[in-house]
Amino acid sequence: MIFATSGRTSPTADTVEEVAKSMMKRVLFAATGAHGHVLPLLPLAVAARDAGHEVVFATSEGMFGLVRKAGLEPIKAGLEPAEAFALATDHRPDAVPPEEIPVVIAKVFGDVQPRRVFADLTAHLERHPADLVVFEIANPGAGLAAEKMGVPAVRHTIGRVVTGPISAPIKAMTNAVAAELGLTRPDLPVVDICPTSVQEADFLADADRIPMRPTTWSEPGDELPASVRDRDGTRPLVYLTLSTTEAFDVTALRATIDGIARLPVDLLVSTGNAVDPAALDGLPDNVHLQAWVPQHLVLPHVDLIVHHAGAGTALNAFSAGVPQLVLHNPWVDEQRIADTVVAAGVGDRIAQHEIAADAVAEAVGRLLDDPSARAAAGKLAAEVDGMPSPAEVLTRLLAVTG
Repeated sequence: MIFATSGRTSPTADTVEEVAKSMMKRVLFAATGAHGHVLPLLPLAVAARDAGHEVVFATSEGMFGLVRKAGLEPIKAGLEPAEAFALATDHRPDAVPPEEIPVVIAKVFGDVQPRRVFADLTAHLERHPADLVVFEIANPGAGLAAEKMGVPAVRHTIGRVVTGPISAPIKAMTNAVAAELGLTRPDLPVVDICPTSVQEADFLADADRIPMRPTTWSEPGDELPASVRDRDGTRPLVYLTLSTTEAFDVTALRATIDGIARLPVDLLVSTGNAVDPAALDGLPDNVHLQAWVPQHLVLPHVDLIVHHAGAGTALNAFSAGVPQLVLHNPWVDEQRIADTVVAAGVGDRIAQHEIAADAVAEAVGRLLDDPSARAAAGKLAAEVDGMPSPAEVLTRLLAVTG
């Protein structure tokens, strides 16, 4: 709407406010209650808030603190991961044999969580209608709620999409839940934060994809660690991170540290929740240990990142143009991430059960001396930089809401 700027009439404050309200959209974001699922959606949610739209973020209560730090309003949707796994195993998660764990995971993401998220969000949307629902792809219950309430919806990736043996049972279970509810689960557009060159081929072939540049969300007050800020820069900086993973063998971690530390490098180690730093005493002088570091501030200073095959960490390294050494476990998702890093020429891999100081030292030394890995990582970073920003994607998404 264009207001006249001459003549006798001019817009009143009330008129301007009414126009602003008519342009404001109500957007609901939804993610499973885990850092690796919530964090990738925050940039788009913050972009919506900054554009003046009304934004709520649906997740489990354990993530409310993170959502509030981003300046967003959290609402409860879904179970805490531990609660969902307890229900999927009849409250005996520790008794599940290893070979049955994929079945339990499928039940959690294909049945238990979708049912609870659907119930929570349909109740919310009845009281607080939305113009758009954005949900991460591992949280299909939000899509079911949007379909039930007639709200436009889009999916959102959290990194490289992993298709494997567990994908089919998850899809089948979710489809069964949808049929039970009288819903059809239509194909929806998907905001994809993974660069095309490293995205899953089957996903690229089938998805109505909206690329968006992966943007690391940072907490207010984040600062570069002194061990990075004050270094003289005469030696390469290696960054070893366990990010938000909840478990990593302390013996394997110590062997990794010992292997890297014997090289002429500075080593920054971020243990997260996986390992108690007190269990890593007697470290060499070139090792700097912290529980958490702001990854987006550290990566521009890093020559090599060593990580646990986390989807978000790999994506952050792609964006920063940093070569990677991936320490993966046997699960399909981590193996696929390791496969992707190697195939893209940006790094190498070691299975966690094969970690030894000598093997780590050899791989790290080789990658630091390999200009081709650095060049490939730089090419991938340029691809990321050319992807549309969250603000640009938001404009496209809101155009479909009328």
